[in-house]
Amino acid sequence: MLRLGLLLLILPGVVLMAVFWAELSDVNACLSAGGSFNYGAAVCDMNNSHSFVPFAARHPLFVNLTMLASAAGFFCCLFGLYVRGR
Repeated sequence: MLRLGLLLLILPGVVLMAVFWAELSDVNACLSAGGSFNYGAAVCDMNNSHSFVPFAARHPLFVNLTMLASAAGFFCCLFGLYVRGR
């Protein structure tokens, strides 16, 4: 139970950060080229200006599920440590 908990605690956060940083890299490349990033379509637009939309507002299900999985992993770790300590 402890190994499963550690896996659920760490892996969703790593996946979430990888997806976030990959998108942020695209945004920075677009802004460096003088464009405006269209967050809805995930494309660089050189003609129009687009407003910023937070990652959690664009991908709420993904963010919430990864946080839920991490919380479940935390409780699995607690349970695994509790059972091992008995």
